[in-house]
Amino acid sequence: MLIANTRARRGAYQPALAQVMNIATARESRRWLSHWPGLNAGATPLRTLPGLARRHAIARLDLKDESARSPLGSFKVLGAPIALLRLVLRRWPDSGFKPADLFAGRHARALRDFTVISATDGNHGRALAAAAQSLGCRCVIVLHAQVSQERKDAIAAFGATIVRIAGNYDASVREAARLAEANGWQVVSDTSYEGYEEIPRDVMQGYAAIVDELLEQQPAVECPWTHVILQGGVGGLAAGIVGYFCERFGAARPLFIVVEPEQADCLIQSARLGRPALATGSVDSVMAGLACGQTSPLAWRFLEPAVDFFMTIPDAAAVAGMRTLADGAEGDMPVLSGESGAAGLAALQSLAGTPPSRLQVGLDGDSRVLLINTEGATAPAVYGELAGRSPADVLAAQADWLAAHPGRP
Repeated sequence: MLIANTRARRGAYQPALAQVMNIATARESRRWLSHWPGLNAGATPLRTLPGLARRHAIARLDLKDESARSPLGSFKVLGAPIALLRLVLRRWPDSGFKPADLFAGRHARALRDFTVISATDGNHGRALAAAAQSLGCRCVIVLHAQVSQERKDAIAAFGATIVRIAGNYDASVREAARLAEANGWQVVSDTSYEGYEEIPRDVMQGYAAIVDELLEQQPAVECPWTHVILQGGVGGLAAGIVGYFCERFGAARPLFIVVEPEQADCLIQSARLGRPALATGSVDSVMAGLACGQTSPLAWRFLEPAVDFFMTIPDAAAVAGMRTLADGAEGDMPVLSGESGAAGLAALQSLAGTPPSRLQVGLDGDSRVLLINTEGATAPAVYGELAGRSPADVLAAQADWLAAHPGRP
């Protein structure tokens, strides 16, 4: 399903939004994150996919590959760690703590009785647990019924205490808030709710570092892309990305399309109603990182005036996207992309292959499209089952491709 957002506008970045998120703070977050040993050095690769661009009759297709961001394999390592860091700096304003020292664990003794908690579908909780371990504070993660044992074990490996509930993601968010209130712990969530916006803002601001890197990798006076397709979820990633683009390019921003699972359609419902809304489906999706039933109100403030189209895709389309990227289709580089990571390509394949939709979003032979591979094989067993090959096989094929194509990104 595809719907146009009638509230989207083109113009200067709104001052009220700039007070919440801005390029200067995104760059500061990026500098501070460079001190965290949980990240790989340097920017993540910007992959060019000319074969798929030809298949879909567009001028260019670029893929920002967040699977290479960290051993944790997800863009989430830009959100939770910077939010935790900023939280500690606010909590102890007179301590003289420095970001590099905190990430190196030099103040672990002072933080050992400080406890943070969050709900997660997997990647956010893993990133928070890893950051908490680095800083030396305690971490509790609430998991809902659909989070796999493999993802649970990956979070617990960083020393987090795991709490299991029987409900879905939104129920786990409520349980995390309840436990925090009862125990004096601090919620570090990527979704906002009434009275809780400061930390989700910091999470989204961390995600904006992706665009800061992108515009260094593709320097230009004008925006290098005509279309940007982004994953939905509660809206945090998309909000961080569109905010940076809108501040940088104003009315010349790209056209934004946000995609989410059919059964977790909270953003498309928000666009219909003109306010943060609930999903209409079961919320249970193979796209675990996007299986969210309720839009983040803070994220919606950025999405409502900027996202031109919202769309949903079935789980089968995401799996097909995973396989297309793993195959190195049309002679392109094989790419390791998880269920949620491949959603952007799945959306493009649907749009490009449906003439009315293609016309509606303005895809043509001059279009330059940007996708973000938000995750690699963060659950290797699940990846192998869905993609039909192991993560190691895909990475080996990628290495062979790079050896045969020296100098290609």
